[in-house]
Amino acid sequence: MFEIETKDRMTREQAAALLHELADHLARHNDVEFSRGGTAFKVRVPDEVDVKVEFETGGDGSELEVELSW
Repeated sequence: MFEIETKDRMTREQAAALLHELADHLARHNDVEFSRGGTAFKVRVPDEVDVKVEFETGGDGSELEVELSW
């Protein structure tokens, strides 16, 4: 198993732009690309995926997770 995880602080507008970029890439291509530490990774995404949306809220703040799996 291989995993890349990042956590960045950005404005709401920057987060929206990141999600738009990912959504546009998924809509137009059969793969997604990630670059970390000077290395590029390309992952093929099939025509159908499972989508999980999770929202949590509490005293420490709120969290929205969108997960695609196949």
